[in-house]
Amino acid sequence: MDPDSVKSTLSNLAFGNVMAAAARDYQKELLAQGKPQASSSFNQEVDLDELMDDPELEKLHADRIAALKKEAEKREALKRQGHGEYREITEGDFLGEVTSSEKVICHFYHQEFYRCKIMDKHLKSLAPRHIGTKFIKLDAENAPFFIAKLGVKTLPCVILFRKGIAVDRLVGFQDLGGKDDFTTKTMEVLLIKKGIISEKKEDEDEDNDGNHENMRRAVRSSMNPDSDSD
Repeated sequence: MDPDSVKSTLSNLAFGNVMAAAARDYQKELLAQGKPQASSSFNQEVDLDELMDDPELEKLHADRIAALKKEAEKREALKRQGHGEYREITEGDFLGEVTSSEKVICHFYHQEFYRCKIMDKHLKSLAPRHIGTKFIKLDAENAPFFIAKLGVKTLPCVILFRKGIAVDRLVGFQDLGGKDDFTTKTMEVLLIKKGIISEKKEDEDEDNDGNHENMRRAVRSSMNPDSDSD
């Protein structure tokens, strides 16, 4: 055999081995980075189609609809109790409001105090985002009995109630940095630390922008399968 031919053949084999090894390394790198998702997406779609009539999948769907319905009913019940908005109440309403919900935030304010208006702004923003807690406000001038009973000396004063019992309070802005420019997030974090509102996950924040409407649609659909979606 011609020596040059042998040399050329061996060279080609070596090059092929190097390319094959490089190809394997590249494939491993893609797998490590999770990039081959596109190639498996079709198989995933096929698998979903095949599972459409699976009884276990139907059960999961039914359970999910039931959970959504239960959550929707709970939210509606809380709304009927005055949750989900920042409301003004009277002294006559006070006892009923703070004893009818497990967690209540009550802002004692004065109409002419600038810092009370700042507190109003933040509480109004938080109320619809934390429907598990009731947010209310009471004009201190029109509630002398409870101002005296609760020992309110400085305004704004935000008192936190659990099952009708005052468990904590925010006096002025001393727990909020002592300045007027604190953020709603700062207020939210403080209330979470005090246990009067629950910490929300990022996806829950996104849900507030539209998922509750989707939840209501899903519940309506489960009760009326022939109805068209909006």
